[in-house]
Amino acid sequence: MEINTKFKPNPEYRLMDQVREVLRYYHYAYRTEQSYSSWILQYVKFYGGKTHPKDMGKNEVERFLSYLTEKRNVAAATQKQALNALIFLYKKVLDVDLGDGIAPTRSKRRSFSH
Repeated sequence: MEINTKFKPNPEYRLMDQVREVLRYYHYAYRTEQSYSSWILQYVKFYGGKTHPKDMGKNEVERFLSYLTEKRNVAAATQKQALNALIFLYKKVLDVDLGDGIAPTRSKRRSFSH
């Protein structure tokens, strides 16, 4: 008999409270929690704040990540961080499979070291 040990957030909580609950359950660093929460909020606000992420998917994620590159001119590492936050949201919080091959416009800008 196999036991499913995947953590499920409290469905009565609001989305960002669910995100924080899952991040804390898996012992993510506080800075990661802040970063992921910020990216998830930006993603929701990008679509007007009215559509729940569970009602969106791969195409919306790609469009948001492409926007970051094309309009906000973010570095590749920044775009990757946003991608990781959204994958976390869909996989760990919403339990939704986005499928393979998320293909936004890739940032050509590199991060600069000090």
